[in-house]
Amino acid sequence: MYEQLKEQFIQADRPYTEGAVDVFEQVISVTESKKITKATLCMTALGVYEAELNGEKVDDILFAPGYTYYHRQLQVQNYDVTKMLTESDNTDNVLRIYLGQGWYCGRYTFENKCQIYGEHSAAAWMLTVEYDEGSIVYTSRDKTVAMLQSPYEYAGFYDGEIYHADVLRKTDEKPVPYEGKLPEHMEDGILYTKIQETVPVKTAVKHGDVTILDFGQNFAGFLEIDPAHMNGEMLKLRHGEILNADGSLYTANLRKAKAETVYYKGTETEKYRPRFSFMGFRYVELSGVEYEEGLLTGLVIHSQMERTGFFTCGYKKVEQLYNNQVWGQRSNYLEVPTDCPQRDERMGYTGDGHVFALTGAYNYDTEPFLAKFLKDIRYTQMDNSEGYVAPVVPARGPEGVGFMNMLGWGNAVTILPKMLWQQYGTTRYLQEQYDSMKTHVECEIRHMGKGLMSRKDLWIGPSLGDWLAPGKDVKYMAMHNGPVSNAFIVNDLRILSETAHLLNKAEDAARYREQLEKTTAAYLKVFVKKDGTMKDNYQGAYIMALQMVIPKGELWDACFRKLVEKIREEGMQTGFFATEHLLPLLADNGQARLAYDLLLNEQCPGWLYQVNCGATTTWERWDALRPDGTVNESKMSGDNMVSFNHYSFGSVGEFYYRYILGIQPLEPGYAKISLHPFIDRRLGSVEGSYQSRAGEIRMAWQVEGDMVRIRCSTPAPARLTLPDGSVRELESGAYEFEVKAESGI
Repeated sequence: MYEQLKEQFIQADRPYTEGAVDVFEQVISVTESKKITKATLCMTALGVYEAELNGEKVDDILFAPGYTYYHRQLQVQNYDVTKMLTESDNTDNVLRIYLGQGWYCGRYTFENKCQIYGEHSAAAWMLTVEYDEGSIVYTSRDKTVAMLQSPYEYAGFYDGEIYHADVLRKTDEKPVPYEGKLPEHMEDGILYTKIQETVPVKTAVKHGDVTILDFGQNFAGFLEIDPAHMNGEMLKLRHGEILNADGSLYTANLRKAKAETVYYKGTETEKYRPRFSFMGFRYVELSGVEYEEGLLTGLVIHSQMERTGFFTCGYKKVEQLYNNQVWGQRSNYLEVPTDCPQRDERMGYTGDGHVFALTGAYNYDTEPFLAKFLKDIRYTQMDNSEGYVAPVVPARGPEGVGFMNMLGWGNAVTILPKMLWQQYGTTRYLQEQYDSMKTHVECEIRHMGKGLMSRKDLWIGPSLGDWLAPGKDVKYMAMHNGPVSNAFIVNDLRILSETAHLLNKAEDAARYREQLEKTTAAYLKVFVKKDGTMKDNYQGAYIMALQMVIPKGELWDACFRKLVEKIREEGMQTGFFATEHLLPLLADNGQARLAYDLLLNEQCPGWLYQVNCGATTTWERWDALRPDGTVNESKMSGDNMVSFNHYSFGSVGEFYYRYILGIQPLEPGYAKISLHPFIDRRLGSVEGSYQSRAGEIRMAWQVEGDMVRIRCSTPAPARLTLPDGSVRELESGAYEFEVKAESGI
């Protein structure tokens, strides 16, 4: 069927114009004499579409057909529209298609390019109406398809929409067959973005000629406009994450994105919300009309995910930080794991994606989301001449050579399948991704040495390293990234050798185990001194070496002591990659108190510093706001790098689930469970849960004087480690314990 669908692509017969929206209409005649048994709309697009039948949206999917690597793959949707058809000789059924440019050929990426994947948007559909006897198929190539005047003056992800009500009317234009290149694969869609909840206006404050609206929460989405509450003919909405000191809207961090909605009222009474754009915002500037209650409603959007993790505690700032990282995920799990939802970027960064992946898998059931992202990785990798995984997936086109300096990013190719195995108990993604993992690692091996025989088993070159570590500018990290970049290579080799063994690929297992040993030895020789000091003496180097490279023993112990000394002297000085591992590394090795000290630190850099600044999501930079309340606009690599909704440092959520609650798998998929909460009386009481593949796991604890009370429930056999060090082997069920609080808790 999808081969037939490929033959149905049409486009508007006009030159490309950025931001254009095409509207197609087809009349579907249904007679009363025939009984409809089923009607199915099979549809896709090169671009972004919404389909309506008789004025009603055929599904609640946003941005269909979804964002994929269009050079190779395109998703297809199949809608059951049986109940939407009117069976009458006197009433025509009207199928209407709104087609925007979206990621396919609209303005996209931080380079603000158009026509990245193709030159023109196009749509294809087949509406099959089945009767008791026979069926009729209506297609987009039928001569009955007309074009309407578009109500959109402009529509794009970055700049927003300009919409004129009441302009839909037939034109003399006719669509023409699409002659551009089509993706090789057309496949059923896996996962979609949808509206998840509404957010009302919290406050409305007049500021000169405009009104500043505060929704109380930074989120990804858009506003729905009810024209019944408009006291004028036009309104304009500008979106932003924070306010300036004078109460006006701050927009400098949007860079070239306008993030605006302009709506011109007509006689239509239907509510309007953007079809082809979304924003990241907490505040909105309203102009053109006076605000009145009911005019605007915030709509939160993200890809479909079922909530699986919950956490509350008596330390409200710590609880707020937990909520912040959840909202960071909700804002950025949108088609792909984006870097931010507000500025001219919103791209699927692989590094940002994998550092948060474990946290995200506790918050929500992310298996479908990451399965789709791994497919994007595989298809993108096919057009890479070197075979490595680019830092942005789906890639902006065939990448060729040049992205090995982004080590730490493409390593998602190995990290994500392993995490999915541990968290969900399935080897499916290790199997599906194996060739992709292998191709990437072989590229890493080929790039080792670069003519330096003393370093033949390492990759040496400029890279971003532990991105956005405090006090380390791009230039410094470019020249001192080796301990971080090569730690990821060591980790890749370990995962691949273990995966090969698991999948009974003995020859591969032996090859990658041998290279792992060589690269580990070279790493220790080049980057680690005999006394445990890292030659590149910054915290990220220590953390990545300890986490991924140095075997447990005297050298590891010495290096760990050096790290602890640095942390006590400097505070936390970690970037995207090292931050994920910092608190777990400390807690697992006798420094749980220090881990909690860092978690509870209210100075910058620190998570609670953000909370004290009023953050409702996690920030891209520790110092996004200075203590005086001004925005830190110091540029990184030539651009304003200030996002107030960016999940990478939200990887601290992993510590909440695995250490504060103490919920970890002892066997993949939680077939056997570890319950080992790390207690700190400063949190007061703690309660939380995780819906694992084995069932719901619950943990609660409270410090009362010199006693700790623990309540837990497990759906599977579990090993409970109590605060006094004693261990209990538990069967499924609910339990309660009370033990003496150890000193230091």
